[in-house]
Amino acid sequence: MAGYALLVSPNANRVYAGAAPALARAELGLLWERVTGGALLDLREERMGSVEYLVFEAGEELSAPGLAVLSNLSSTLALFARAGGALRPLTLERMDRLDQDLLTIPRYAGKTNEAFTKLLLNVTLASTDRAPRFGAHAFQVLDPLCGRGTTLDQALTYGFDAAGVEIDRRDFEAYAAFIQRWVKDKRLPHRAQLGKVKGHPRLALDLALDRASLKEGRVQHLSVVNASTLDLPDLFPPRSFDALVADAPYGVQHGSTDARGRLSRSPLELVAEAAPLWKEALRPGGAVGLAWNVQVAPRDRVLAALAAAGLEVMDAPAYRAFEHRVDRSILRDVVVARRPSG
Repeated sequence: MAGYALLVSPNANRVYAGAAPALARAELGLLWERVTGGALLDLREERMGSVEYLVFEAGEELSAPGLAVLSNLSSTLALFARAGGALRPLTLERMDRLDQDLLTIPRYAGKTNEAFTKLLLNVTLASTDRAPRFGAHAFQVLDPLCGRGTTLDQALTYGFDAAGVEIDRRDFEAYAAFIQRWVKDKRLPHRAQLGKVKGHPRLALDLALDRASLKEGRVQHLSVVNASTLDLPDLFPPRSFDALVADAPYGVQHGSTDARGRLSRSPLELVAEAAPLWKEALRPGGAVGLAWNVQVAPRDRVLAALAAAGLEVMDAPAYRAFEHRVDRSILRDVVVARRPSG
């Protein structure tokens, strides 16, 4: 067996930084099992010098899926092989195709932490039937409550196609303006069109890394619609997405709304109404990943709402390790459910 040490990225958010090592351990353990089919040995936190690392043992040589997992964890800053008391740096195989400032430039009240967004997306992708192709498969990702697009930006950064639905007109317009300005500032070849679908405002954007790719149709697609998540059947064909990822409304104090645009403290009504539509938007074997505030909706009731829609709840112990404090009024957790393959 070979030993490895993973250096966790520092986080500007003080509260999230305190939870980061435990979340990194949970993310790594789940992704390793789902993507590689194996299990890491002796996964733990260890201080070397004055720095905390995640250390573990794996096979003598990292497989391509294993390296993809370690390279693209939401918390990975650097990876080392351990030999005796020495650490040998390893080259990471990042999936990123776009610059990280796509994620870090936007700053606004209520923005979901970028590292957590990446964790939620990773965990959801690893829960699909296509998990063994993590790092090699071009997933199609939908955020049905996309706000100002943090999940969409992470999906685009990975090189995926992304789609979003947002009921708040101001958030839709802010994101549409930002993403168009960003691709122009980066001089990325693209085509952008503002129009409507079923009467709802929509931004459709195709982008490529170079002009030859754009001309040949080797592009990423982004579609963002100003509508309710309950309008999904009118906006996208059924079975269009591999993963559906959303950070559910946290409550009135954050100005959040339910599926019909009403102020709401609990996401339960939203999930109960929307989950059947979310299921139909997924391909068989696709997964839903949700984050929400446990203090306004118990975990078991959120899981029950997903199960009632015909989704297979993923509730093994590995999926119960993501609860963490955001602030005094928000205790955030993650739930995942999968559309049956048949």
